[in-house]
Amino acid sequence: MNQPKSPRQYQRRNFYIDKKFQTKFIIQFWLVLALGSLFTVAAVYFLASNTTTIGIMAGRISVHTTAEYLLPLMLQTVAIELIVVSFFTIVMTLFISHKISGPLYRLKMTLKDLGNGKLKQMNLRQQDQLQEVAVSYNEAIEKLNDKIKKIQSSSSIEEVKKILDSFKLL
Repeated sequence: MNQPKSPRQYQRRNFYIDKKFQTKFIIQFWLVLALGSLFTVAAVYFLASNTTTIGIMAGRISVHTTAEYLLPLMLQTVAIELIVVSFFTIVMTLFISHKISGPLYRLKMTLKDLGNGKLKQMNLRQQDQLQEVAVSYNEAIEKLNDKIKKIQSSSSIEEVKKILDSFKLL
């Protein structure tokens, strides 16, 4: 007798499922973040290069472009921001990619079972992506199971042929 599985049994313990896909996904998001940070530094530097700032350092008055004064501070700030935000970006993209790669892995394993003759349902967690794919797959499996039951309960070869003809095989 099949007992319904509790929601706890469907929780994933391994968030790094498809290492190649997830690593590429994380790196792409991180690159967008890094390029955005560099763009910010370049934009502020460019916009501040036409202004002049007077500064007093060690008792000496110096006149430089504002960009020259801001560049070291901006680079330090962006470096710190990049380190802190990178950590959160990596964690966030790992969890987001997990909601994609987990269901893809489940689909791959379920299709492998189908190829081996096991017509079982595909179960995904509610927050996973590919819910519509799982629903369509489960509907197809249900229809196949119904046709197999009809074949098993058929009393004549003609009925079996009629059911097999409905499969529309290539």
